[in-house]
Amino acid sequence: MRLFIVICLLFVPATARAAWLEASSDHFLVYADTREQDIRLFSQQLESYQAAMVAVTGSQDGRPSPSNRLTVYVVSNEAQVRKLYGEGAQYIGGFYIPRAGQSLAIVPRVHAGSGEIDGSMITLLHEYAHHFLISSGGAPLPRWLSEGAAEFFSSAAFVRDGSVELGRPAQHRAYELFEAADVTAEDLLDPAVYEKHRGKGYDAFYGKSWLLYHYLVFNKDRKGQLTRYLTLLARGKDLRTAGLEAFGDFQLLEKELDTYLKQRRMAMLKLPAGIISTGPVTVRALSTGAAAMMPVVIRSKRGVDGAGAKALLPDARAVAARFPADPAVLSALAEAEHDAGNDKEAIAAADAALALDPGQVNAYVQKGLSLLRVAQDAPDKVAAYNAVRTTFAALNHLENDHPLPLFYYYESFVRQGREPTPLALQGLRRASELAPFDLGLRMTLAMQQLRGGQRDQARRNLAPVAFNPHGGQLAEVAHMVLQRMDSEPEWKGNGLLIPEDDSAE
Repeated sequence: MRLFIVICLLFVPATARAAWLEASSDHFLVYADTREQDIRLFSQQLESYQAAMVAVTGSQDGRPSPSNRLTVYVVSNEAQVRKLYGEGAQYIGGFYIPRAGQSLAIVPRVHAGSGEIDGSMITLLHEYAHHFLISSGGAPLPRWLSEGAAEFFSSAAFVRDGSVELGRPAQHRAYELFEAADVTAEDLLDPAVYEKHRGKGYDAFYGKSWLLYHYLVFNKDRKGQLTRYLTLLARGKDLRTAGLEAFGDFQLLEKELDTYLKQRRMAMLKLPAGIISTGPVTVRALSTGAAAMMPVVIRSKRGVDGAGAKALLPDARAVAARFPADPAVLSALAEAEHDAGNDKEAIAAADAALALDPGQVNAYVQKGLSLLRVAQDAPDKVAAYNAVRTTFAALNHLENDHPLPLFYYYESFVRQGREPTPLALQGLRRASELAPFDLGLRMTLAMQQLRGGQRDQARRNLAPVAFNPHGGQLAEVAHMVLQRMDSEPEWKGNGLLIPEDDSAE
């Protein structure tokens, strides 16, 4: 279960509950319980935001394969967001999980309209900014810069004439900037100092990160300093040294930021409609069965542990019993069965879905994953792993640039204990190119390169993992690998276990 963004919107009119719809566009797949005009406007605004970021950053506007689009689930309120997030959700208003083939964002109810955007939309645009910036192939960013840039872009507005405004004053951060525990410029630019000052409560980190980023973008006297800062980091300078060399005295910078915050007016970027080029949005109604299965789908895509999978399975089976001839329902059932460890049942459900609709991509994925697990204990391992590869090859034929079949074709050789073929290695590299935001995938590629003696390439792929501010255990392991590569030039990564990447922002 990797890259995918679905937005499960709950735009619920006061008069009547609308039907579940699917809005499909170049970069997004949106599922919403709303009226057609609402989901269409919402999807168009997401595409306009994508186009505006391309215009501002000068990035390539690569169109992802259908399964590699952003899928966003928008649930009814923040309480549901926090329930889905799990432990540590006290201050979470929405979150994003980058996964090849199944990236997702979960945010509360969004109200799409012209002009000012609401808090839920800001949260979603913040998370998509992370996704966009990582996908653009840039170097790993320090936490303040990653969050400051996301805050900068998500402070947006969609004007009736089709223009888009970015970099507006972040009014949603006003309270924390004036009332929350203070965070200084030095705290942002030297994480060690921040950790010494950091309390257990809510502070102004996000707001101050936005302020510093906004100031560096628009202040003429500091033009070019942000680019110099990134260049110094890319050359291996530590965060504090790079900050001092690029921006000068931290105390002076702090005074300038304090003055800047108290200004009555601030600059912003306004992109006219003429440079906001977007493709069409296609809207269709979900089947009754697929709509009934949506609560199961959201929880499955978020990710469940063993106990959670077993608790969810009865719900999936109940819906499937009501709609036994709906391929979307059977595909979701296959995922629920696989997550619960029922490989035989998962394969049967996937086969049933594909018999009804050979284009059910998720059915191929779940069948392949279950076959991969079955192969570990199969009496005829050659035949079992060939069945895995056949399944993922069929999915690759259906959707050539879907990263998951490319990755799992490679993984099948690793699980079998065989040296990956050149074609499998090529597939792994291509999967990482298609899903650069999937740091677990990038870590796998880096370790394969290290084993193959490609140390420079391995370093380039390890760096974004090691410096990911939300990377958790995976980032710690990547740091350790980089340090060991420095201390043991002949080490090729043997004996290292790579943890699962379950980062959420």
